[in-house]
Amino acid sequence: MNLKNRFIIAMPALNDTLFNRSVVYICEHNREGAMGIIINKPIHDLSVQTVLSKLDITPYKSCAELEQPVFIGGPLADEQGFILHTPQAGFSSSIAISDDVMITTSLDVLKSIGSPEQPNNLLLSLGYASWGNMQLETEIVQNDWLVADVKAEIIFESPIDDRWHLAAQSIGVNIDLISTQMGKA
Repeated sequence: MNLKNRFIIAMPALNDTLFNRSVVYICEHNREGAMGIIINKPIHDLSVQTVLSKLDITPYKSCAELEQPVFIGGPLADEQGFILHTPQAGFSSSIAISDDVMITTSLDVLKSIGSPEQPNNLLLSLGYASWGNMQLETEIVQNDWLVADVKAEIIFESPIDDRWHLAAQSIGVNIDLISTQMGKA
C-alpha cells in the first residue's frame, strides 16, 4: 500500500510527545521509506508574519495568511521550511503531491504572500517527519496509526484543534471511543 497523499492519524495510545494526537500528511512513500508533515501542531507564538520578518520578506499586502501559525512539521530539519499549498505554478522547488496539494521548500512561495501569485491556501511548517524502509508500515501494523484518505480542507481550512478528530471521522472512527489499553483474548 502506498501511503503518499494519505493521512496517518496517531492512535490514542501513541505517547510520543511530538506525535501524540497528531495528523501527518504523507508527502512521499517509496522503498526507502516515508516523509510527512504534521498538520496540527502549531508552534506557539510563531506566525507566518514573524517568519517573514526574520527572513526580511515584506508581504505584497496584508492578508489573513500572515496571522496563521507556523507548524512543527516533524523532528527532522526543524530549521527548514516546508510549505504545503494548493496548486499554483511558478515556484522553483514545488512538487505536486496530488491534484489538491503541492509542497514547496523555496522562499519564492513565501515572497508571494499577499500577491496575486499566492496560492489560495498554504500551511507553513518547520521540519518534517521521516520513516525508514518498512518502519511506517510496521508502526501501522502495531496499531500506532490509522490511515485515511486526504481531504485538503482538513489541512487548510479546518480548525487546528479539530484536525485529529476530523481526520479520524473521515474514515468513520470516533477516536475518543478508542481505548488506550490493550487487552488479551
